[in-house]
Amino acid sequence: MSENDLKDKHGTTGHSWDGIEELNTPLPRWWLYTFYACIVWGIGYAILFPSIPLLHGATPGLLGFSTRGEFAEKLSAAELANAGVNEQLVAMPLESVAQDTTLNQYATSAGGAVFMTWCAQCHGSGAAGAKGYPNLLDDDWLWGGAIDDIHTTITHGIRNETDPDARYSQMPAFGRDGILEKADISAVVNFVMSLSETPQDPSLVARGAEVFAENCVSCHGAEGKGDRAQGAPNLTDAIWLYGGDYATLHETVTNARFGVMPAWGDRLSEAQIRAVAIYVHQLGGGE
Repeated sequence: MSENDLKDKHGTTGHSWDGIEELNTPLPRWWLYTFYACIVWGIGYAILFPSIPLLHGATPGLLGFSTRGEFAEKLSAAELANAGVNEQLVAMPLESVAQDTTLNQYATSAGGAVFMTWCAQCHGSGAAGAKGYPNLLDDDWLWGGAIDDIHTTITHGIRNETDPDARYSQMPAFGRDGILEKADISAVVNFVMSLSETPQDPSLVARGAEVFAENCVSCHGAEGKGDRAQGAPNLTDAIWLYGGDYATLHETVTNARFGVMPAWGDRLSEAQIRAVAIYVHQLGGGE
């Protein structure tokens, strides 16, 4: 069909660019029908389902469907299905759960899910921790690694202001608060380094031992092995929460550290806390 024939058949839009005219060719009917069907479907969806955003939510739709409501129903059904085993988990002494193969498998699986949801953000998905967040895979526990100790720590947290039973300890800021002079801080840092590795300046170790004896033994002990009852770390094992190099230790002694862990007793059920305690305990570092 020639250009003139097309022009006679469809006409033009009236647009012209450098003598080139645009034909007014109609859209294919199948495309138009599909387009109209989509419009009808969209209107129907907007009427039946939540879709139109409002100031504090969206229109509920005639069907009253809610993805949150659907999830809540499934969650309730799962909780109902697990109610019996959760009651058993709560009733049984924690140290006895490992002897019940079925219950232990359930607790480990459920605890892993709780850990990935609430704990991995700080301790890492593999529980190896990070600077300032304890590694849960080793044998170094500030407050004890027995299953009951872990349960208490999870329930009440550490140094938070929401739970009166939170584990609490406070290292003095020896430099910031003027307790020790810079020279004494340097000396005691070298002494502490000598307990697990080579000090930066061996000539300061003897003086550092004196400073340590006068200011640090009440928490860390005469041999520097710490005191779990106070959350005082062992300084002899080369395992450091914030780092064991000279600069980091100097910062620790000068300004102290004050890590906080939330109390999970008011956020998780007792069954969930027990499950995650069992999960953490079996990772390899539990005692």
